[in-house]
Amino acid sequence: MALSWPIVVQQFLNTLMRSIDIVVTGFFSPAAVAAIGLADLYAQVPFRIGRALGTGGIALSSQDTARGDAKTRDQAATQALLIGFLVGLPIVVIGFTLADALIAVLGAELEVVRMGASYLTLVFAAAPLRIVALVGARTLQGTGDTRTPLVVNGLANVVNIFATVGLGLGLVGLPRLGIVGVGLATAFSRGLECVAILGMIGSNRTELSLRRPRDATVTKQLVAVSLPNFAEGMSTSVANFPFNALLLVFGTEVSAAYHIGRRIYQQIAGPLYRSYSVAASIIVGQRLGAGKPADARFSGLAITALSALTLGVVGTSIWIMAEPLSSIFTADPETLGYAVTFTRISGISMFFFGVFFPMAGALQGASDTRTPFYARFTGTFGFMLCFSYLAGFWLGYGLSAVYLGIVLTYVWWALVVSAGFLCGDWAERAEQLMADRASTAD
Repeated sequence: MALSWPIVVQQFLNTLMRSIDIVVTGFFSPAAVAAIGLADLYAQVPFRIGRALGTGGIALSSQDTARGDAKTRDQAATQALLIGFLVGLPIVVIGFTLADALIAVLGAELEVVRMGASYLTLVFAAAPLRIVALVGARTLQGTGDTRTPLVVNGLANVVNIFATVGLGLGLVGLPRLGIVGVGLATAFSRGLECVAILGMIGSNRTELSLRRPRDATVTKQLVAVSLPNFAEGMSTSVANFPFNALLLVFGTEVSAAYHIGRRIYQQIAGPLYRSYSVAASIIVGQRLGAGKPADARFSGLAITALSALTLGVVGTSIWIMAEPLSSIFTADPETLGYAVTFTRISGISMFFFGVFFPMAGALQGASDTRTPFYARFTGTFGFMLCFSYLAGFWLGYGLSAVYLGIVLTYVWWALVVSAGFLCGDWAERAEQLMADRASTAD
């Protein structure tokens, strides 16, 4: 709990920022909500890169902190920051040259394309800074410091929220820029967060420091751990493109409703399941670094039990409050009706989120990022995409098949990572990786 509560607050502010974006754009039109939702599909790319490199940073920094190897840990952190910044640069170019085409290819209406492209260009412009901030925050968390990322990210998100409301709606003397104002607020806050997190790492306020990378073994392990996690996240993001195109066949209101339902569960439950995931990574990694694999296994199971219980209660609450929650985001009757159903589907799925995320986090803390990737890839493409399409169109069940496909996806995620955690050799693999780093350092 000591590790988790700052992450809960941090993730709450993160999701609140995105929720405010949807609320503000909801004042414009359902098309604006759909536009920002479709643009966010692409905006997940820098997020996935930063999260993947940060996952590698957590795994190495938690293990090396516990075994007292600050030199290797700092090299890994610095290498992750450098790789993240360089990978983010091409995304800036893509944002300025291909934003319109990226939104249009999903089959959206012309007005949705225009607004979505404007927002996406601004978000992609801040991609390198977004990636660096994510990597720095997660690597700090791996050392056991979850409060510094909270302070930095919290400040940036508060700035983002006020700037979104001010620039989007033209309040407190600011110009009314609409969806462009929402994008500007996001880009500015990401730049602020990046500068602040680098300043904290470079100062004496944190245990982590910047150190010139010199050990190829550290770099190889960082990339080896990060790549499957990136593939895991992108498997969901890539599947979301045809899935959202599928939803658009049912109408713009259905697409907007899906993003509203998604935003509701991410706002309410996201801070919890993400904090359990990060806490499991930190604790399992540190237990393994201290040479206590049995304690690491018990910790992963205990955090999962707490997570499943908590998220089960939260999911029930989301089901009950689906209509009043959905009405916060839209007043359009048709959109509201679909949003209530998507929100209730999310409520049903929360128990399985409560199992998947801490189990995946525990495996990632042990440097096993492949098992969560297999779970997400097979579940997302097998059920959310293929099952929804085949049952929805070929068999004629329509949106009912989409709803069922969403639930089955999360059930499958939970089953696969549970099998990997209970039956896999992740503890032995982590010990071998640590031995390799120690041998090279010596």
